Amino acid sequence: MTMNKLDATLDDVQNTRFGNIYHDLIKQMAKTTQFTEGEVSSILMVYHKFVLANGSKAKHMTKKQFFHLFLVLFKIFDLQIIERILLHITLDMKKEVDAVAWVRLFSVFMTNKLDQKIKFTFQIYNTHDTGFLNREIVQHAVEKFFTGDDEDEVNELRSDMVDLLFKKFDVDKDGVISFDDYATVVTKQPMLLEFLGKCFPSLTGTPVIALCANIMSKVNFDKSCT
Repeated sequence: MTMNKLDATLDDVQNTRFGNIYHDLIKQMAKTTQFTEGEVSSILMVYHKFVLANGSKAKHMTKKQFFHLFLVLFKIFDLQIIERILLHITLDMKKEVDAVAWVRLFSVFMTNKLDQKIKFTFQIYNTHDTGFLNREIVQHAVEKFFTGDDEDEVNELRSDMVDLLFKKFDVDKDGVISFDDYATVVTKQPMLLEFLGKCFPSLTGTPVIALCANIMSKVNFDKSCT
């Protein structure tokens, strides 16, 4: 398939325009990610369609579109987590999401390397950017897990969960969960990767992402890492 015919829903002029806009970026991202040039092209075509939806003069995806993508397709509903992911891929919380950030997002979501997922997830949870998770951070996350009419019972459940998580993750027993603590536990038990909230689309959602992005990818999804 040639670049001019990358997407049959766009006419030749639009396909050519896409190639002109993203040609250099496709080569750059293929060198710095696990994707081939064809896969980067497919990922960026989806991005390009989001941009086109914003009008002929638009150059970037909006934050509103980004949040909508997470809430509807990825089924990630924690707004704080979405904001942290946005900060991680854009680096400075720009008003719009550029194409590089978009490829970064998929590079993390579609990796089969557990160490990369551990690093990414810890950065998302580390809301104070201190390098560790204290009881305040863990308590705030746990509050979302328990709701109910009996406030005393809910608070007790939350407190018990915080204690349980620190018992599990505070490996060196210094009162905080460091990156090394977290990595040690998750490396042994990958299912605990998202212990403070969902950061990745579920395994069942990855085919939807692949279909959406029109990716004919050789990237393998390791079930033990998702």
